[in-house]
Amino acid sequence: MTETEELARELHAPDLVILDASWHMPSEGRDARAEYLAEHIPGALFFDIDEIADTKSPLPHMLPSPEKFSSRMRSMGIGDGSRIVVYDSAGLFSAARVWWTFRVMGALDVSVLNGGLPKWKREGRPLESGEPSPRTPRHFTARRNADLVRDLSDMKALLKDRSAEIVDARSPDRFAGRSPEPRPGLRSGHIPGAHNLPYSKLLAKDGTLRPPREIEQLFEEAGVDLGKPVVASCGSGITASVLALALTEIGHRRTSVYDGSWSEWGADQSLPIETS
Repeated sequence: MTETEELARELHAPDLVILDASWHMPSEGRDARAEYLAEHIPGALFFDIDEIADTKSPLPHMLPSPEKFSSRMRSMGIGDGSRIVVYDSAGLFSAARVWWTFRVMGALDVSVLNGGLPKWKREGRPLESGEPSPRTPRHFTARRNADLVRDLSDMKALLKDRSAEIVDARSPDRFAGRSPEPRPGLRSGHIPGAHNLPYSKLLAKDGTLRPPREIEQLFEEAGVDLGKPVVASCGSGITASVLALALTEIGHRRTSVYDGSWSEWGADQSLPIETS
């Protein structure tokens, strides 16, 4: 994690790239890019989660190919050796997804701004509006780290061998099947054997990530065995990445994200679900 005071000190460092990774549920009717143009941290570039993705997939914002990701990063002026700090307008929400995406693509020097834009604004730090100054294209080498991603076949295998813990970041009502999914065509419930830890529980009242001991305690209270690998899931892979970020912060090194999440599992009538 990067703290706001750290970013403020480094704001104009030549090797630093700041990314606004704001994203909103379609039902909210908000335009993240328009909001970025209205105000953002100085020098920040907008990272379009829905476009820098596998747009041929029927599932929302699935990981892009390494080739597409490299191409987009080059054109944005993000290259090998760049230090990347990602934030969002919620505090800590979609920025974690972009942090995870960079890690999947082999970038290690990437972090999330703790508390995001809301904390930055509360502290009266500078903002700018409009399009960013164009950056010189840079060479970006994407090396996909498959250990950080799980797909449908992996999840099916987990139902049989129970070799990893599945943790679902959705709300308790969605997890238990008591409330309908926001995306049409999805059943209500969860993957059999999954634990529920709503991502919002990992956040303090000011939108920052809770301290490591509290994070560890929350996973333990959710019934998660942290001695095993953990696969994070959610609605579409956004808030699952908050769980992955939190686990990384407490030193858990065997964490992955189920990219298709409930958008994939909940739509497949042949797959088992639990409600409780």
